[in-house]
Amino acid sequence: MKDGENLEDGMAGAKQPFLPISMSERGNSSSGGRARFRGSDATAVFCTLIVAMGPLQFGFTNGYSSPTQDAITSSLSLTVSQFSLFGSLSNVGAMVGAIVSGQIADYIGRKGALVVAAIPNIAGWLIIAFAKNASFLYAGRMLTGFGVGVISFTVPVYIAEIAPKHLRGSLGTLNQLSVTVGIMLAYLFGLFVSWRLLAILGVVPCALLIIGLFFIPESPRWLAKIGKESDFESSLRALRGPDADVSVEESEIKIAVEKNYKQRGVKASDLLQKRYALPLTIGIGLLLLQQLSGINGIMFYSTYIFKSAGVSSSKVATLGLGAIQVVMTAFTAWLMDKAGRRLLLMISSGGMAVCLLLVGLAFFLESHVSGASDETGYSVLALTGVLVYIISFSLGIGAIPWIIMSEILPVNVKGVGGSIATLTNWLTSFLVTMTINLLLEWSSAGTFWIYALVAAFTFVFVAVWVPETKGRTLEEIQFSFQRS
Repeated sequence: MKDGENLEDGMAGAKQPFLPISMSERGNSSSGGRARFRGSDATAVFCTLIVAMGPLQFGFTNGYSSPTQDAITSSLSLTVSQFSLFGSLSNVGAMVGAIVSGQIADYIGRKGALVVAAIPNIAGWLIIAFAKNASFLYAGRMLTGFGVGVISFTVPVYIAEIAPKHLRGSLGTLNQLSVTVGIMLAYLFGLFVSWRLLAILGVVPCALLIIGLFFIPESPRWLAKIGKESDFESSLRALRGPDADVSVEESEIKIAVEKNYKQRGVKASDLLQKRYALPLTIGIGLLLLQQLSGINGIMFYSTYIFKSAGVSSSKVATLGLGAIQVVMTAFTAWLMDKAGRRLLLMISSGGMAVCLLLVGLAFFLESHVSGASDETGYSVLALTGVLVYIISFSLGIGAIPWIIMSEILPVNVKGVGGSIATLTNWLTSFLVTMTINLLLEWSSAGTFWIYALVAAFTFVFVAVWVPETKGRTLEEIQFSFQRS
């Protein structure tokens, strides 16, 4: 591969980094520039913490509707259906963002895509903060959703592409950890500040993200893909350190890029080839099942669920739910590269299935058996079941589908395939969010039992189809699908 060689016969030349490629690039003209990035695991962690501002925004958006429902409906005289629409419009915006996320990230780089995501997020929160009626709320929610849709694809891909293989699982889990922190912060601040001030606070993560992006390198794999060899080498050395031997990793990336671009101009029909169809099916399947287990519906309407179960301090219980999710996701980040993806996914989905069965049983008994003492026991069972469900979700299903999606797709189809997988996730999230109230009105017990069946199927899906990716380079993982 020659310096600046166009791997896509003229098309790559149109693709340019939206931001400076890395701080190490400035070292070419300034001795102080190179010193900013000495490489090592600490550099990968630092880069991950910067881009984690994106999923922090993601979580804050998800958590915003729960503590603000009463205040917003009262302040703007909204009906329940109007507020439900407001809550679900973030998913609609995210679907639009998901559709274009892969193309944006492929065209202007992973860092550039995050800037494109951050700007409408900031605008959306300001529109919500100063909203005079429902129309302003809807517009703001759509904009924040669009940004979240782009973020949900770009951040896990960036982390997977810059992380060393022995840290990729743990750093990838920080994506979901940031989502849970964002949800918890929305719940926490929602107890003390007005809904308008809470919306203004939503501006902070993306503002920090934009600033931080100027201090981290671009993905070396994306730079290799567009033929910028000198920039690719600079970025990789900035991440691994000037004294690190990156020759093997560098060679693997170049070989993978050159091999993939022998099939340049991949079309949608090409995704049906086995070498693409199998990893795409696994990626889409995991992200689809993640949402069909009901997680977003349960988190969005957790306060209502706890009230229905007879829990008096429902807002405090919801905050506790968020805190538990943060702690368990942090534990998963530590455990990820030790236990492996498959084992954690099976423990997670199996635990979720059992817990959802118990929550459904609590609601069934509560509606069919009377008596104050009995109702207290059913409330405890429902609360315990939901809390352990969140723990189980956080152990695997929450973070790992995004990690695996970013690991198994070849670089030449990652934009198209990743967009399809991300769109599937958000479309399913939208359907779950829109239908959970209807399902709960139909049968609270039946709702949780349906979700339990999905979790049980997820266990089987993982056992049969999902490969272990722990301790393998991205190129090794992707070559294994070509040989299968």
